[in-house]
Amino acid sequence: MTKIAVLGAGSWGTTFAKVLADNPANKVTLWARRADVADEINLDHRNGDYLPGVSLPISLTATTSVEKALANAEQVYLSVPAQTLRANLQEWGEYLPKSAILVSLMKGVEKDTGLRMSEVIQQVTAFDPAQIAVISGPNLALEIAAEQPAASVAASADKNTASAVASAASNEYFTTFTNTDVIGTEFGGILKNLIAVAIGIVNGVGYGENTKASIMTRGLAEISRFAVAYGAKPNTMVGLAGLGDLIATSESPLSRNHKAGEMLGKGYTLREVLKRMSQTAEGLSSVAPVLQLAAEKNVKMPIVEQVQLVLLGQLDPRDIAPHLTHETDGPQGE
Repeated sequence: MTKIAVLGAGSWGTTFAKVLADNPANKVTLWARRADVADEINLDHRNGDYLPGVSLPISLTATTSVEKALANAEQVYLSVPAQTLRANLQEWGEYLPKSAILVSLMKGVEKDTGLRMSEVIQQVTAFDPAQIAVISGPNLALEIAAEQPAASVAASADKNTASAVASAASNEYFTTFTNTDVIGTEFGGILKNLIAVAIGIVNGVGYGENTKASIMTRGLAEISRFAVAYGAKPNTMVGLAGLGDLIATSESPLSRNHKAGEMLGKGYTLREVLKRMSQTAEGLSSVAPVLQLAAEKNVKMPIVEQVQLVLLGQLDPRDIAPHLTHETDGPQGE
């Protein structure tokens, strides 16, 4: 039986702990920062604040002790807000089993460094890249928690690591595939959030399906250019971690990034949106560092640039639109 720790009991951390616990080959402990959340999971098998109406497996246990959660863990899944990862890892470092596989469930870029989450993990822990994996795909927490069929991708520089994670993170309703394109898999999850914010904005404004479809398709070309410039494989961007995640996140009211964009489109300021959001929308904090990275590779990202202008209050949401360049459509234009 595989001993697994999941650190972070928000909606996605709890959902993924459920996915793992619903595989009988795993023994899963979920770390929660709040004692009331851990108690509710252990006593009532629920996490009402984040997954209302969802029953959690009886086998899933929770604790507020990181040391207990990590004791003898063979796989450690990290699900905390991206901008807190470095500080958390520095705090938890002494308890991380040196032979464990560390798995990022997060989709964000560190503001100050522009590093992907797997890069932050490697830098802080000094673990071998072969011990680090990322999971990404079209994964809306509430749908998966309701056991609606879904799939994702586990990527690692080491095929055996990716396979071990995929095996643990698969059950009757959730399938995890593998690849070795960590850059593409991770950037797919990060960048689609930015396009989802843009689509949320035009939805909030009241524009229709033509506008949203145009932004989605041109957005895919935009984020693909960026990811490939940083070493991603083009095929990854049209797979589950790229196009699949983009479709799910861009259109669903369950998406935090879509919801944040929608509020911006309705005229709320960024400060008001952040105040109203009960959970972190990683896309909002990833816009600036992604654009900085794009500038370093001379990659044009006109949709993301306009999202930034809306966030800064320098562009009327009604003026965001897909016809932002005059490039030829199709393979050469993309």
